[in-house]
Amino acid sequence: SLHLSAQGRMVDFRYRVLDPDKAALLGDRTVKPTLTDLATGAVLRVPSFPKTGSMRQTAAKMEAGRVYFILFANTGMPVKTGSRVTVTIGEFKAEGLTVQ
Repeated sequence: SLHLSAQGRMVDFRYRVLDPDKAALLGDRTVKPTLTDLATGAVLRVPSFPKTGSMRQTAAKMEAGRVYFILFANTGMPVKTGSRVTVTIGEFKAEGLTVQ
């Protein structure tokens, strides 16, 4: 799912792992996710802070049935409710998702 949060300043991407082996790439800390707004071409990234770290869940071993999250910084708020976006995490690509 994709939802706006923090008064529209963040885009919250949540996904449930069905196959931990296939989902291993999604939890890899070295892979940097992006979210691209299809209408504007704006590319959102995951913020990282010195004390809290990256705003995403990572895991050495993903667990089946568990829901994980990634928060993208919506700087300038180009992504709105109803926006169509693509989430890219390494070779994984979820295209044409709609922000709720």
